[in-house]
Amino acid sequence: MSGYMRTGPLLIAERGADTGLARAFEVCRRIHTGADHLSPQVVDLLPVHKRPYAHALAAFGLWADRLADEGEVSERGSALARFRADTLAALAGGPGAPVRLSPVQRAMVHTVRAWGMSVPVLEELLATLEQDSRRPPDFPGFADLRGYMRGTAGTVAELFGTVLEPVREDAPELMSLLGEVLQYVDILHDLPEDLEQGRCYLPRQDLERLGLDADDLIGVRGTDAYRKLIARQVQRARGLLDQGQGVVDAMHPSSRPFLATTVAGLRTGLDECEYLPADPPGASPRTAVPARLSQTRETPVGVLPVVPELRQRQPPVPSPDPGGPPAAVPEHVAVIMDGNRRWARALGLAPVEGHTAGEEAMYRLVDAAGDLGIKYVTTFAFSTENWSRSPEEVSSLLRAFTRRVSGVAGRLHARGVRMRWYGRRSRVGAVLRERLEWAEELTSGNSGTTFTFCLDYGGRQEMVDALKRTVAEALSGRLDPTRLTESDLAAYLYDPGLPDVDLLIRTAGEQRISNFLPWHTAYAEIVFEDALWPDFDRSHLVRAVDAYAGRRRSFGGTLIGKSV
Repeated sequence: MSGYMRTGPLLIAERGADTGLARAFEVCRRIHTGADHLSPQVVDLLPVHKRPYAHALAAFGLWADRLADEGEVSERGSALARFRADTLAALAGGPGAPVRLSPVQRAMVHTVRAWGMSVPVLEELLATLEQDSRRPPDFPGFADLRGYMRGTAGTVAELFGTVLEPVREDAPELMSLLGEVLQYVDILHDLPEDLEQGRCYLPRQDLERLGLDADDLIGVRGTDAYRKLIARQVQRARGLLDQGQGVVDAMHPSSRPFLATTVAGLRTGLDECEYLPADPPGASPRTAVPARLSQTRETPVGVLPVVPELRQRQPPVPSPDPGGPPAAVPEHVAVIMDGNRRWARALGLAPVEGHTAGEEAMYRLVDAAGDLGIKYVTTFAFSTENWSRSPEEVSSLLRAFTRRVSGVAGRLHARGVRMRWYGRRSRVGAVLRERLEWAEELTSGNSGTTFTFCLDYGGRQEMVDALKRTVAEALSGRLDPTRLTESDLAAYLYDPGLPDVDLLIRTAGEQRISNFLPWHTAYAEIVFEDALWPDFDRSHLVRAVDAYAGRRRSFGGTLIGKSV
């Protein structure tokens, strides 16, 4: 459907726009970049000529939303009505219409005309916000809530899609879905504040099923019923995001880096919504970050709650033979997460953006492993050889690790996952080492999947370090080297409790083990997956487990498993 694509307007300056219009777009940029919002940081991923219009759309939506939420309740409706009438009058009257507009309205009117945007969609946005400003929210069911989300952020996203240059006819619908998810994230983040103001944007039916009432919802925060309520909303929002994520391919290639990053950011936002502390104001947190960490300027980590896994579990991996017994599930799966940089390069992003997207794939891996009954998951995060990369990339990657450790620990802890660090601990910075060891301590009592991350790890180096320790034991007289056994040597590995690997997966089409866990993978089944790591999901893991279940495993002796 390439004929559906249209060419956007030239830069505002190239169109000979007056200084007043240029100033209006600058005001929009400042409003947008000053907001606590997902997209200001990723707008720079768009081509230069699209950025002013992106800021104008976002600023218009933010400004209209503020008119609906701020000021005296009795004045909100009339203020939005004037805002709506003036904007639509300017659009209807042509460029010289004698309507006095704010800078935000002027930039928006120019944007709508320049890109040929749908005025009815803009009218839908303004009408929805005006209605919201005049009466308290009341949504009997999820369909009613969706109507509201479509009328607010869904409409803005659809208009935004015009700037992103659609190449498929379903692009407006997919963009609207992303907008709904963004609005859902906003609703869940703002829920405590909205409740304090007597406003609840959640479906009434959901509250009633759990025996809750919007009027006293504040008093039940922190209870199982409250957590189930939030988990239900997050589950629905993830479903909408799954439907809408195809929008990346529905837009012009120049817009895809922006969209791919936005989709990844929405997934992160939903995870944060599910695992935000739900305790009532003033309650003592059950699990707090040590003071020496929370005072670190670069990463305010706050409180990490202990929340049971609430998402619906996926069905177990199917048997390779219909009607046959359940497929064999490996106890320990190790993954070489390859392809982050290639994924980023393909989208025109910096390498660190690929590593950020790879983090999301790691969460999907751990979740799917828990669903399938896999007890141990080990990943190759940073090797001893990675130090040879450019100093800029190494520094950026380690800074990202340092910033993200607390958030990763919180999300995995909430899933009941136990975290373990496997590798050398002397070369990484003190702050990163402290946080990693804190994450181990935080999750040490969890009984779910054990997630081991190999950081500053090299298989040959591990063998050398183990040998040094055995030699030291022999020289001290505590070990007789003539009676050394495999189990004796294994006791000197970085973590003697890490079991042998049953299934090793490497992504991105590479077919080597790259010095990864040579001791533990001596008899591992190996699956090479073509997908780049940021694209790895549950279906890839299921496929690898199915392949494992069909392998012949004899370990040099008795045959285990089945032939294919």
